[in-house]
Amino acid sequence: MPKLKIIRNRKIRVGIVGCGRISKNHIKAIEMHPKQAEIVALCDKNIEALNKARDEVNKFCVKDNELKLFSNYEKMIDAVKKKQIGIDLLILATPSGMHPMQVIKAANANIHVCTEKPMATKWKDGIEMVKACEKALVHLFVVKQNRFNSTLQLVKKQLEKQRFGKLALITVNVFWHRPQEYYDQASWRGTWDYDGGALMNQASHYVDLLDWLIGPVEFLSASIATISRKIEVEDTASLQLKWKNGALGTMAVTMVTYPKNLEGSITILGEKGTVKIGGNAVNKIEHWDFEDHCEDDLLIEKASYDTTSVYGFGHKAYYSNLFDVLNGLTQPMCDGSEGLKSLELLIAAYKSAREKQVVKLPLEH
Repeated sequence: MPKLKIIRNRKIRVGIVGCGRISKNHIKAIEMHPKQAEIVALCDKNIEALNKARDEVNKFCVKDNELKLFSNYEKMIDAVKKKQIGIDLLILATPSGMHPMQVIKAANANIHVCTEKPMATKWKDGIEMVKACEKALVHLFVVKQNRFNSTLQLVKKQLEKQRFGKLALITVNVFWHRPQEYYDQASWRGTWDYDGGALMNQASHYVDLLDWLIGPVEFLSASIATISRKIEVEDTASLQLKWKNGALGTMAVTMVTYPKNLEGSITILGEKGTVKIGGNAVNKIEHWDFEDHCEDDLLIEKASYDTTSVYGFGHKAYYSNLFDVLNGLTQPMCDGSEGLKSLELLIAAYKSAREKQVVKLPLEH
C-alpha cells in the first residue's frame, strides 16, 4: 500500500495562506522550531497584511531560502507545480468557507496542508477534503491547539485513568465578548458560507473538547439566536447533550458578554471526581477533587497559567506534533478525521436548531 511521503534530512518548507491576526500565532510557533521548519512563502490578496506578515517572518524566523510573496493562491499553487518554489506544507489561516477549495488544490499539487478551525462550514466539504488528501497521499491537519493546553492534558490523563468513575454531568461555557466592530472588520465575518457563528467559529475549540475529552456523543439538541450583533449567523447558542457513555451535558455560548471575555470553561462531574477548568480560555484549574489520591494532584498549580489571549499557548506543542509527523516520527493528534468529529457536532447542532428536533449521531457520510 502506498505511503505518505516523509521529509527527512532537511527543513520542512512552510507556506502560510492568509495573513490576518491569527497568522502571527503560526509564525511565532513555527519560529520556535528553527531546526525542523522554515517559512518560505506567504500569500494574501491584502497587500498591507501580506507586508506585515513578511516583516513578522523577517523579525522572528531564521531563513535558509528567500521568502516569496504571493497575492493570489492559484499562482502560488502553480508556482509549486512548475517547481519555481518548493513548499511541503501549507497553513490555511483563511476564512473557513475557503478551506475546502484550497485544501483540494493543495492536495492535487502534492502538498501537505493544515487548516485553521473549523476545517469547513459544510459537512460534505469536510468529507471531500479528507478524501482528497487520502487520495493524494498527503497529510491533512486541523488546528486544535487547545488539546495541548497543560490544563486539558492533565484532565485528559485523569479521564484515561478513569479517576472520575462514571461521568454524570459535563458543562461547557464560552462567555466571550465580540463587539459589532469585530464583525465589521471583514465582509466574510458573521456569514454562513465563510465563517459560521459563535458555535462554529469562536467556540469551535470547545466543541472539540466534547468528543476529545468525554467521548462520542449519542444525540444532542440545540437552540441558536442572534441577540445583539448585526450578522447572518448566531451570536448566542445553547446545547443539551447525551454521550454514549451515559453522561449528560450542556454547552452555553455567547459573544454578547459585557464588557469583555468572562469565561471559557469545562466542568466534569463524576461519581468519584470533580474538576473545573476555567479562566478566559480553559487556562486555570479552579476545582480539583478526587476520591483517590495520585501524584498528578501535585501538578495542579504548575498546569495553570495566565493568558490575555483566548488562543492560549498550545500552538508550539501543536507544531511539534505536526513536524514530527512529517518527519515520520509519530502519529498526528489532530488530522482530518479528528477535525471531522467536531465539524459533525457543529453541523448536528445547526441541524437541530433549524429543524427544532433532537439529532442522533453519527451523521450520514
